[in-house]
Amino acid sequence: MNPALAVIIAALVAVPAPVALAADGAPTHHVAASPANSPNAMTQGVVKRVDKAAGSVTIAHEALTHLGMPAMTMSFQVKDRAWLDAMKIGAPIRFRAESVHGELTVVALEPSK
Repeated sequence: MNPALAVIIAALVAVPAPVALAADGAPTHHVAASPANSPNAMTQGVVKRVDKAAGSVTIAHEALTHLGMPAMTMSFQVKDRAWLDAMKIGAPIRFRAESVHGELTVVALEPSK
């Protein structure tokens, strides 16, 4: 091997790749933006229970990545109680949940196919 080429290769291997640092100096890990982890993403779910008195719906849902939650079945408040009238147990839905005043709330809703 050419000695000059060996020196170049050794230098490239020895130099660490640049790392982005946060304000506190810790390395950052960037996740590519995608619809699945966007706060505006709609999540697939199935209505399990409707509680009109409490203004809530129980949904078996896929992961809510933007909220750091795995797939599970849980109860949510709803932004508009009129939505509860249209929900049927067992119906597939697409929804967006957000934390509103410390409560997980369905803020967007549409039927799923």
